[in-house]
Amino acid sequence: MALAFRQLLSQGLTAFRKLAAIRARIAGTTPAEIAERRVTEGRSWEEFCDALKAAGAVLSFPGAPSDPLNQAEGTRYLARLARAALETFVENADPAAPQLQRVVHETVKMGSDNPDNLYHNAPIAPERRYRLIGSRGTVHYLGFFTQAGSYGRGAGMSPTGRLDARELELDDAGDFEIVVSRERSGVNWLPMTEATGTLIVRQTFLDRARETPAALRLELLEGPATPAALRAADLDAALRQSGDFVLGASLLFAKWARDFQASTNELPLFDEATSTAFGGDPQIAYYHSYWRLGPQQALLVEVTPPICENWNFQLNNHWMESLDYRYFPIHLNKMSARCNAEGMVRIVVAHRDPGQPNWISTAGHHCGTMTLRWIRAESRPQPKTRVVRLDEWLREIGANDER
Repeated sequence: MALAFRQLLSQGLTAFRKLAAIRARIAGTTPAEIAERRVTEGRSWEEFCDALKAAGAVLSFPGAPSDPLNQAEGTRYLARLARAALETFVENADPAAPQLQRVVHETVKMGSDNPDNLYHNAPIAPERRYRLIGSRGTVHYLGFFTQAGSYGRGAGMSPTGRLDARELELDDAGDFEIVVSRERSGVNWLPMTEATGTLIVRQTFLDRARETPAALRLELLEGPATPAALRAADLDAALRQSGDFVLGASLLFAKWARDFQASTNELPLFDEATSTAFGGDPQIAYYHSYWRLGPQQALLVEVTPPICENWNFQLNNHWMESLDYRYFPIHLNKMSARCNAEGMVRIVVAHRDPGQPNWISTAGHHCGTMTLRWIRAESRPQPKTRVVRLDEWLREIGANDER
């Protein structure tokens, strides 16, 4: 009942907004006047709160675990999405005064966020030109992207431009400048289109403890940033986008987590078109799925990695948040994984340390989602998976070692 009510509430919000807009046009009321009235009467805030309430549907979405740990993490996840939404749409939404910010990080996670990645993003407008000033650092991969839309605006996140750091012209100190614009400009150019609304910077580490991330600064090319005074229309739109973001992102990934359960403890290749449409790097092959283990079980993932720039494997909770990589070994990559003599990697997902290479901790969870990525790979080998009883498997491989 709660799920049906919240779905109806979300649908009702959308219908009400459309009806209100039609009535306003008939009455000759301007959008600015509507926004002012909505803000002064408190309706902007009330509808934002209604959207947050509707997003609670994910907690009882089909396939969602009902135990206290997963429900507590699901509730925290919604609060994290709300924090990210307000930072993005209320605090840092002006393309006339953009700031690079980390929306996804150690305590805001979504969509199987990559523990090897450092993400930055900023709002930009296609009618403006920007300059991105930076120092390359030593991070393994550095990429710049422009994208259209967002979860909050309901238009997907399709790419509109990209620039790989390997294509950059650097000075002797390793510094660079990138022009972000619709028309080609400068030596280092990141394209936009008329649909562009977001700048994304993605840095990927092989060894985060030893590599230095790029230092970056974004500025308007035509002059200093000058934020506009807050208008009622801006705040009304920002709260609407924030609510839509929390509702849209949470329901999207709830559906993915449910669908992944059809291939529990397997790792099928994820649909490339779907991945790209929602912000995935088209040069990365993603293997998304679900995992579920009993108290004495372990999941073995065996594969010979292809020739590639990098690869990684990670474990997430049900809500597609990476498990806490600050304190638990929940991911591996090309550098940290150990291969056997034939080049094969065996990943062991288990509740306790089995004393074997490539252990991935479940961090107290019994189920969740998981992801494997091949990054700029020459081929896409299919990982083999199997569930074993951990103590029996350890005795088996011990006996084999003795022989």
